[in-house]
Amino acid sequence: MSGQRVVEQRGLYFDELDVGVSYAHKPGRTVTEADNVLFTTMTMNTQALHLDAAWSSTQPFGQRLMNSMFTLATVVGQSVTQLTQGTIVAQLGLTDVNFPHPMYHGDTLYTQTVITAKRLSASRPGQGIVTMAHTGRNQNGVVVATLERSCLMWTAEGHAAAKIQGPDA
Repeated sequence: MSGQRVVEQRGLYFDELDVGVSYAHKPGRTVTEADNVLFTTMTMNTQALHLDAAWSSTQPFGQRLMNSMFTLATVVGQSVTQLTQGTIVAQLGLTDVNFPHPMYHGDTLYTQTVITAKRLSASRPGQGIVTMAHTGRNQNGVVVATLERSCLMWTAEGHAAAKIQGPDA
């Protein structure tokens, strides 16, 4: 339908992110045994703490634990729609990754992100580097994951100019 207004879902541009702002990413994600087994086997992680219910029941936590790499990926993934969908150029790195409490089958993961730093790129006009602190909590508010993430992000003007020039410009 020509003339119809179209709103495309996207993350925020570099210019729209402010240091100190906290973003609560909803909805949460309830994690399942199927998630754990599939992710663990897809990544060739044979750790019995994720796969062997009988053996895990004899270990300190008394049950299987969610694969921490699944938790990490989900924490980052929960932020995408709100912050980086279509506005990220590249993920630059993850640091200070911690898992202070395990996640179990049936837990629900909620993620919050705080923008901790940002600066325009000196070598890439129209782009900037944003540092984010992600915190994942379970349904009881217990912190299950923390990390710092750096991303190369488009400015609104830089992204518009890149779209005009095309990918081979």
